[in-house]
Amino acid sequence: MLQITKNLIKHSQIFKISKMPPKIMLDSFSQDDCQKENTNKSQNKTKEVKQEKEKNKNTKILKQQTLKLVDKKGQIVDLSQKKLDLGDGIFSQDKLKISSWNINGLRASTKKESAVQYLNDKKFDIICLNELKVAQEAFEKENLITKLPKDYFAYLNFCKIKAGYSGVAILSKVKPISVKYDMGIQKHDQEGRIITAEFEKFNLVACYVPNSGDKLDRLNYRTQEWDIDFQNYLDQLKQKKKTIVCGDLNVSHEEIDLANPAGNKRSAGFTQEERDQFTKFLSKGWIDTFRYLHPKEIKYSYFSPRFNSRETNKGWRIDYFVINKEAIDSVLQSDIITTIEGSDHVPIECDIDLTKL
Repeated sequence: MLQITKNLIKHSQIFKISKMPPKIMLDSFSQDDCQKENTNKSQNKTKEVKQEKEKNKNTKILKQQTLKLVDKKGQIVDLSQKKLDLGDGIFSQDKLKISSWNINGLRASTKKESAVQYLNDKKFDIICLNELKVAQEAFEKENLITKLPKDYFAYLNFCKIKAGYSGVAILSKVKPISVKYDMGIQKHDQEGRIITAEFEKFNLVACYVPNSGDKLDRLNYRTQEWDIDFQNYLDQLKQKKKTIVCGDLNVSHEEIDLANPAGNKRSAGFTQEERDQFTKFLSKGWIDTFRYLHPKEIKYSYFSPRFNSRETNKGWRIDYFVINKEAIDSVLQSDIITTIEGSDHVPIECDIDLTKL
């Protein structure tokens, strides 16, 4: 199936526009007429080439946006087709265990024994991954599906504009009712940062929020564009069904959420602008589950690879499970698992009572 799909894509994209020589004009045409017609031909040809390039570009983006459903034998099924192999989104048990982890590179993290053992722990009903750092073409060529745990249906969203950047995944033991990539807003949807899976009783959003950058060069985009549109997107989801949001949200909300708040006032992830936007988000009917259950506990989910940050416990809490307030009673536990290695982030986990959703 995979090889046939690759061959079809390969052959369907081999289109080239050849440059045709100027047409020889008859004597009955004046020199001006000849020049005018040649000019028109040239303009038309340029327009055709531009349209063809744009068509091919759109085709490539569409291909890269393709979701991949993996059956329990590890076969990749193309979900770009109209007949999607989805399901009813029903879990047979009453309690659900969800893990979310920024693995900082699928290849790198799965070389660590601790990470492999964690990902292959059968106790999780859903696993969400952030920062895959692999292009779709490389994922397929290198057969990286084998790096993911078996017995899950895997849905992946890759970055469309930069190889080895960003990317998120949802791995679920049951097939969701529907799957949606991104927000549906062009300026946000090129980096593969969101997957939304709809289940019987809830929506699950796996998200990797953009970092504002070491020099805060993306701060305005992050706070004035992405945050606003993302919050609106989530507010629309919760109007229809209880919604759980998880992933690397790239913000430490309060001073308790990082080891050195005084020295990071203008650091990405702790600027006042980012914190204010998160406050605004929560005020619209969302709850940070870890802080709700552990009001005073100091625990971090990210440790810089520099300065022995992990060994000295000098970290940041920037990974979250957030749920709409109407569903907070369903949250049994929300925790940060600091013992797992394999990334500069550690996994976070949330237990849900489905009978209360």
